[in-house]
Amino acid sequence: MEKLLLFDVGKCTGCRTCEMACSLIQTGICNPANSRRRTLHFNEDILDVSMQCQQCDDPACMNTCPAEAIYVDDKTGAKIINYDKCIGCKMCSIACPFGAISVDPLTKRVVKCDMCSGDPACVKFCATGAIEYITADAYDKKRQRERIMQMKKIAGGGV
Repeated sequence: MEKLLLFDVGKCTGCRTCEMACSLIQTGICNPANSRRRTLHFNEDILDVSMQCQQCDDPACMNTCPAEAIYVDDKTGAKIINYDKCIGCKMCSIACPFGAISVDPLTKRVVKCDMCSGDPACVKFCATGAIEYITADAYDKKRQRERIMQMKKIAGGGV
């Protein structure tokens, strides 16, 4: 069953632990610069947003890759970079509408979230629970519940 990485901006404190965990799992080095995800801080809005590959249904990165180096992992549905095919042109990074593909400062290769083979480190180490790895069905149910609670508040029914 398809699973999604879900981010709750209201729970994020901007601690960047998700970046540290990602970096450690992916490269063996605990350094946010090596992470496959980024925490963006917007001072004017006092807002932190954790951003990773959205694993799009129609991925611009995969569609634009001239070497066909990005493929869909059968187990997780993640879009994965095959470095044996990658020519380093960075077209995938340019094409990504979320800016979720970056260049690893150590290897100088493009990198993106691969959902840690179905066990995302960012989720396990997020102390506030701002990042979840849930099925698409669970996500739909969660959204429905949130909408119902909003409607109850608007109607004066409280929570």
